[in-house]
Amino acid sequence: MISQCMIVKNEEKNIERALTWGREIMSEQIVVDTGSSDCTVEKAKSMGAKVYSFKWTNDFSAAKNFAIEQAKGEWIVFLDADEYMSPDSVKNLQTVIKKVKTTPQLSEKVLAITCDLVNVDDNDRPQSVYDIIRVIKNVPCIRYAGIIHEQIEVDAENIMRSDDLEVIHTGYSVSAIAETNKHERNIKLLREALKEKPDDLTLKAYLADSLKHKEDEESQREAEEYFREVIENSANSVFYRLRIKAYVHFLNKYVNDKNKRKECEELALKALSEYPSNVDFEYFLASVYNYQGKHKKAWDLLKDCEERLANNGEIGDSAYVSADMTTLYGQLILAAQGLSDTENVIHFALQTLRHDKTRMDILTPLIVNIIKGGKSEDELIKSLESVYNFNDPRDLLIIAKAAKTCGATELAIKIVKIAEAVMNPNT
Repeated sequence: MISQCMIVKNEEKNIERALTWGREIMSEQIVVDTGSSDCTVEKAKSMGAKVYSFKWTNDFSAAKNFAIEQAKGEWIVFLDADEYMSPDSVKNLQTVIKKVKTTPQLSEKVLAITCDLVNVDDNDRPQSVYDIIRVIKNVPCIRYAGIIHEQIEVDAENIMRSDDLEVIHTGYSVSAIAETNKHERNIKLLREALKEKPDDLTLKAYLADSLKHKEDEESQREAEEYFREVIENSANSVFYRLRIKAYVHFLNKYVNDKNKRKECEELALKALSEYPSNVDFEYFLASVYNYQGKHKKAWDLLKDCEERLANNGEIGDSAYVSADMTTLYGQLILAAQGLSDTENVIHFALQTLRHDKTRMDILTPLIVNIIKGGKSEDELIKSLESVYNFNDPRDLLIIAKAAKTCGATELAIKIVKIAEAVMNPNT
């Protein structure tokens, strides 16, 4: 038996999907409402969920632990209302739990299962990926701790990683944040917690992570002050993923500032000395080398990142590059250009366009490099056919626009004629 649990407040927009994705495999669905003023409760009840009310006490763990206490299943899947599993992950979930139950060395030891949590934007494109516990055994010793950014308290030896489970999280998209005012809520709770524990670096790191999303200068300054404090203190003084977030915050900012490149290089090297297997830090160091003209050093680092990501190698809690490979491909293109390696410029440009064919910043130099490589228009078109549908006028117009932009006028005219023939096949 598997119980699905969640805590909610004003989630009428998400509740139907939240109760639909896993309905077929759940023995019960438990919804704990913490004070909704919309139709969340009514919708949940109409879908057959067991709905409980819980007075909100500014403590996420208290609400979640109350939900756990209502569950009767042997295992509990605890997702938020703005999270869901794909159909493949739902099938895999049954397999993973069955494996744990029927394998003696696992059944005696495993109390929690981690999976990938993929944060997506408004276009469902991955922004970051984190390893997180979302499946737990229903035993009294497994509970949440922390009033905010709550975590399951369980020893590492009792946690099993599953590569077959993936949870999609929509709650950090721009539209979701605007609708829920999530960061303001978190900031308020974290400030209250800091009053009681003013030296708690974990709370400061969480506060910085919320403040960085605000646009005013004071919030940005405060976020950087807390993140800097996190980095300057001992690595053991804060949850390591928050320390990684602090590093990424500064590296992402410094790498795009030509006056901060040296500082970015030093910070990336410092981060790698602490987390040598982290692909994100290797990527930022390579990016700095690219901008410094050290393209061979950048290439070697980036190829190592690509190989580890492609072959499920050790990536050291990478959440930035692993979410969107086109980020890595962009730097590989820069490195290849710096090394006059036209073949790899073309290869990685095509890889990028397979993820997003509308990227004019990639398509335009791709056309230039293919032409520069001595290929004919027919050969160029053949290369582009691996990405674009030449029977779709929309795809053809994207190519025509890019060709015109980079001065390939004859190609642009040819593509427009193909598009016209597709749209008017009888003329």
